[in-house]
Amino acid sequence: MPGSAAHKKCRDYIYGEMQKSCTNARLQEFSHVWSQNQKSITMWNIIGDQNWKDATVRVVLFAHWDSRAEADQDRDVENRKLPIPGANDGASGVAVLLELARVLKDHLPPSVGVEYVMTDGEDLGPGEDEMYLGADLYANGIASMPKANYGILLDMIGQKDLVVPKEVNSIRYVNRLMSAFYDHAASVGLSSTFPSTVGEEIDDDHLPMIKAGLPTIDLIEFSGYAPYWHTLQDTPDKCSADSLGKVGKLLQTWLQKTPTFKLTD
Repeated sequence: MPGSAAHKKCRDYIYGEMQKSCTNARLQEFSHVWSQNQKSITMWNIIGDQNWKDATVRVVLFAHWDSRAEADQDRDVENRKLPIPGANDGASGVAVLLELARVLKDHLPPSVGVEYVMTDGEDLGPGEDEMYLGADLYANGIASMPKANYGILLDMIGQKDLVVPKEVNSIRYVNRLMSAFYDHAASVGLSSTFPSTVGEEIDDDHLPMIKAGLPTIDLIEFSGYAPYWHTLQDTPDKCSADSLGKVGKLLQTWLQKTPTFKLTD
């Protein structure tokens, strides 16, 4: 939960892991006065890149690392002011990206650069006017950064028996990438996990990126995890190493495939 001692410890852990695998690992600090207590909370995006400077195709991979401050969907009213553990809603995407960065270190095609962005403040809330805070900050700086080709967001991809349909906003705004990515999933034997079916329309960290000019798709499985979403039951026992591995395999093979996919305007 942002503002807690555990939040800083988690920041330091993720940052330390990224330093092992990435060049130019850095913290992007920002603050927000939270409506729930009128106190300023310091937060950090955690960013690192691989082969970024000389790449001709640059891909940004996103996941949020914060946990929601209030379990507003918990069935037990007494739990609703407690922060969620966030094992799937947050930690699953970060886990995949940290391992992917370890595996891809020195193993990317020369033409491909990857930036890993762990956003903070995605789930602070309670309303959407106090969510996606780190994504908004990153998106506001896109114009001054080296031009990235596209982005991929991971959110809630750790549940057992994972099935990730195509998210509606991703189809609406970045359909060429979405279609090519799911075609690739089928080609590497992952069509049952990433079926070519349409899922829900999700407001998420990809929308600020799209608005800022970085075409970004969202990989998310929401409906199957709904009973645990924003509750104290979002715990590691609901997650699956097999699911995490499938998402990691898909991203690894996608980034290493020949020819390299390039999303053109």
